[in-house]
Amino acid sequence: MPFGRKPSLGGGIVDFDAVYTELIAPAIETAGLEPLRADEEVAGGIIHKPMFERLILCDYAVADLTGANANVFYELGLRHGVKPSSTVLVFADSSGVLPFDVAPLRAMPYKLGPDGKPTAAIKDRQALAEKLLAARGGLADSPVFQLIDGFPDIQRLKTDVFRDRVEYAWQLKERLANARKSGRESLQAIETELATLPGGLADAEGGVVIDLYLSYRAIKAWDAMIALAAKMSKPLAATPLVQEQLGLALNRAGRGEDAENVLLELIAKRGASSETCGNLGRVYKDRWDAAAKLGDTFAARGLLNKAIGAYLRGFETDWRDAYPGVNAVTLMELKDPPDPRRDRLVPVVAYAVERRIAAGKPDYWDFATLVELGVLGMNEAQAFAALEQALPAIRERWEPETTARNLSLIRKTRERRGIVVPWAQQIETELMKKAIPDETPE
Repeated sequence: MPFGRKPSLGGGIVDFDAVYTELIAPAIETAGLEPLRADEEVAGGIIHKPMFERLILCDYAVADLTGANANVFYELGLRHGVKPSSTVLVFADSSGVLPFDVAPLRAMPYKLGPDGKPTAAIKDRQALAEKLLAARGGLADSPVFQLIDGFPDIQRLKTDVFRDRVEYAWQLKERLANARKSGRESLQAIETELATLPGGLADAEGGVVIDLYLSYRAIKAWDAMIALAAKMSKPLAATPLVQEQLGLALNRAGRGEDAENVLLELIAKRGASSETCGNLGRVYKDRWDAAAKLGDTFAARGLLNKAIGAYLRGFETDWRDAYPGVNAVTLMELKDPPDPRRDRLVPVVAYAVERRIAAGKPDYWDFATLVELGVLGMNEAQAFAALEQALPAIRERWEPETTARNLSLIRKTRERRGIVVPWAQQIETELMKKAIPDETPE
C-alpha cells in the first residue's frame, strides 16, 4: 500500500498511514497473524530485495488498491504470479473506479471520511479479519492460477495453443471492423462462430468479445448488446465497461428502469465515474423528455433536476471529462428559468475540453462539446469551426444524433423564450446527415 496522505481517483485524500494503523494492522492481529508493512523492513542490501522476499514468502498479503498506485499493482502482479492463494484485496469505497484489469477481482471496500481516515474501522476491521481467516482455506484467488490450467507448468504445446489463439483473435478483430460496415447480420455471424468454440462465448478472448459488444453499439443494435452481456463470462460481464454500456443499451431499448438499476448498482460497488454518471444522466434526461411531452409538469421538473445532478456528479468525479459537464450545462439552460450555475460551469467545461484537445488525443465528443458550447454561447463562428472538426471525427453514427438532439432541445427552448438563432438548425441538419436510424425504438 502507499504511505502518507495521497490523492484518490475520486478527488479526495486518503490517509494511508491511518488506514494501516486503524484498520489493516488491527484486522491482521485479530486474525491471529503478525502485521508487517513494507516500510517497516529493516534489512540491509538492495531495498527491493526484502520486499520481494516478503511478497513471495509471506503466508498472507493484504493489498490496498486505492488510488491505482503503480507500485502496488506491480507488487500485486508479482504476488499473483507466484502465490495461488491468500492475497486479500481492499480499496476505499467511493474513491474512484478500479482499473479494468483488477475490476473483476473480489476486493473489499472500506469507508473513509472527508479527512481520509477510516470512519467504520471496527466494522471494516472485522470484515477484513474474516477474509484473512477464510483465506486459510487455500482457495485460489490469483487470476493467473485460476485461469491458466496447469500453471506454472507451461509446456510447449500450451504456448503453441496461445500463438494460435492470438492469431485467431487478430483475424476476428479485422473481420469485426469489416462487419461493422456490413451490418447486423455480419456481426451476428461472428457471434455464432464464437459460440461454437470450446467453452462458447464465456471462454472466448475477452478483447474480441468486447469488440463485438461495442460493434453492436456502433450500429445501435441495443437488443443484441443486452443479449451478449448475458452470454459473457461472469468476470468480464461484471467489469465497469460492460455494465456502463449495458446501462446505455437498456435505456436506448426502452428499459430505463433496468438501466437505472444497473448503473446505480455499479456506482454502489465501484464508486461514481464520469462515464457511469453520464449514462445515468441520460436515463433521467429521457424520462424528463417523456414526462414533458405528456404534460406532466411536476414530474418533468423533478426528473430534469435528477438528470442535471447525475451529469454534474460525473463531471465533478473527473474534471478532465467534459462530456458530462456539457450535458449538465445544456440541461441547466433548459430549466425555466435557466439554472444560474451554468454561468459558472461553462468556463470550467470549456477549459476541460481545451486541455484535452491540447493534449493531442481529441475525439468526436471533444469537438462536439465545443459545438454545443458555441451554440449555448450563441457564438456562430466557434460552433461552425468546431463542427468542421467534429464531422470527420465521427466513429459511430449514433454519436452525431445525440449531439443534434441536445442542440434541438436548446434551440426549441430558446424559441419558446422568443430567441431565434437561424444558424443553429443548420448545424443540427449537418449532424443528422451522418446519423443512422435506431434498430429498436427508444
